[in-house]
Amino acid sequence: MPEQQPVETARSLGLQGAVNARDLGGYRTRDGRTVRHGVALRADALNRLTEADLAVLVAGGLRRVVDLRSLDEVREAGPDVIPGLPVAEISAAEYSSEPVTVEPAEPGGLTLHHLPIFAADFDIYVALRDALAGRDAERQREVLGDGKAGRMMEGLYRWFVTSPVARARFAEVVRLLAAPDGPPVLFHCSAGKDRTGWAAAIALTAVGVERETVYEDYLLTNERSARLIETIVDSFGSRGLMKDPALMLPVFRAERSYLDAAFEEVTLGWGSFEKFWQDGLGLDGDTLEGLRRNLLA
Repeated sequence: MPEQQPVETARSLGLQGAVNARDLGGYRTRDGRTVRHGVALRADALNRLTEADLAVLVAGGLRRVVDLRSLDEVREAGPDVIPGLPVAEISAAEYSSEPVTVEPAEPGGLTLHHLPIFAADFDIYVALRDALAGRDAERQREVLGDGKAGRMMEGLYRWFVTSPVARARFAEVVRLLAAPDGPPVLFHCSAGKDRTGWAAAIALTAVGVERETVYEDYLLTNERSARLIETIVDSFGSRGLMKDPALMLPVFRAERSYLDAAFEEVTLGWGSFEKFWQDGLGLDGDTLEGLRRNLLA
């Protein structure tokens, strides 16, 4: 049984507009070290942040925000709200299907890295949106029912590992976390669950956090986002979008089998996480040393 983690691990950032925003600090590694607080932050989308939320991020000394959402997701929900960056520049960066970086206007300001991770031939977000838009109960059951939603999600996690483009984007998140002038870094997607969850799993695994603890961090989304998930699913029924809103639960929840699928692809393709780090992500020992130096106390 893994050693119980300190109570302050995975602490919420307390953001009203991003309820799944949390700090990866506090997790223990196999060699007895601890992930530092305030260095690696994971979150859901930042498009609904309040003025109080922005003040929290500024007070924490945040230096970089990494948005992993696709262009369609940004169109639907809106660009990030980031302290110190002009709205026009944020919009110009995030309404793009390609990576774009927005540098701060003044020294010490925040940098935005838009690193969209989505499958060009099958964007799961677009598929789900189209299924809802049709309000066709039979079509929705055909797409999501009988375990199809869960298998779709497992396929997405396998794609995180098998796609060269996805691997390159995840590797860039790691490089930002490992850079001497990188952290504090906050990385996010829409729900802070899938792409964000795999990015966190890569970083925590690389610095030596036990696999079971990596899963515990991943599954914590179900606790932090429970009320929001319930509200969204209920709204699908009350707005007449779905006859059976529960069909969407496998999409909104973090499931152990999803992360299993990603790690299984790592083993199938590279044999070990170490080989995946080197040959799959294209990262070297210097990056690993930088990551450990930045993240570990």
